[in-house]
Amino acid sequence: MPKFTEYDGTELAHRPTGAGQPPAMADAYDADFARMVAAFLAPGVHNVRTASGIRLAYRTWGDAAAPPVVLAHGRGGSGAHWTEVAERLAATRRVYAVDLRGHGLSDWPGRYSFEGFRDDLRGFVDALGLSGADLIGHSMGGAAALLLAQDAPGLIGRLVLEEAPAFVPLDPPRGFMARPDEELAFDWPVVADTNAQLNAPDPAWRERLAELAVPTLLVAGGATSEIVDQASIAEMAARIPGSRLVTIDGGHSVHTARPDQFVAALREFGI
Repeated sequence: MPKFTEYDGTELAHRPTGAGQPPAMADAYDADFARMVAAFLAPGVHNVRTASGIRLAYRTWGDAAAPPVVLAHGRGGSGAHWTEVAERLAATRRVYAVDLRGHGLSDWPGRYSFEGFRDDLRGFVDALGLSGADLIGHSMGGAAALLLAQDAPGLIGRLVLEEAPAFVPLDPPRGFMARPDEELAFDWPVVADTNAQLNAPDPAWRERLAELAVPTLLVAGGATSEIVDQASIAEMAARIPGSRLVTIDGGHSVHTARPDQFVAALREFGI
């Protein structure tokens, strides 16, 4: 029996509201239900639930029979942020862009970690039978993709890390960040939880770079990137056996600022 199944939404008609719960819990419960409904009503959005109970929303482009590529967004983003690149890749690929937990139309469980995002990617690949798919991750999604490649290299074809953190402890560390007043498309605790791990990452994540057994392309955003230290990306590339490093002057989000150059780099890499 498979561990993961395509989620058909049958529980929508049976799920109660948050009535009778404490106010904060009821609000969170009803917000989660509203996201679930939105995910099933949104055109072009599919859903899958993993064995851990997390429901993941995702979008697809391209011929279902074409070689698959999975796109993992950065912090605060969603699969929809890949649309421009996905439409270009869809000429030759079946493209999957997932909303990781706490983002977009997927579940917002309230507690987050890079390991959790890694597990989302693994569950997603397993759920849809995408073993061997190429994996492209931006920033936070790149960190999750890297951890998956370290733990399960057989699941991945090629790996692309766009402006991914190098897992060097931040100096100075990031402190408290107040939640903005406006409505957000992601769960704010993602920020504090991932900042804590960026301030003091597991040393094994960096040590294992030298063991990475997946063809890897690192994309750096150049001098205009204000999020990831460019020297740390170059050092990470030097640690990963046989990796390639390309710098595209597009800032932290190269794929949105320079989509043509970004896709050209992917094509040259074999994607």
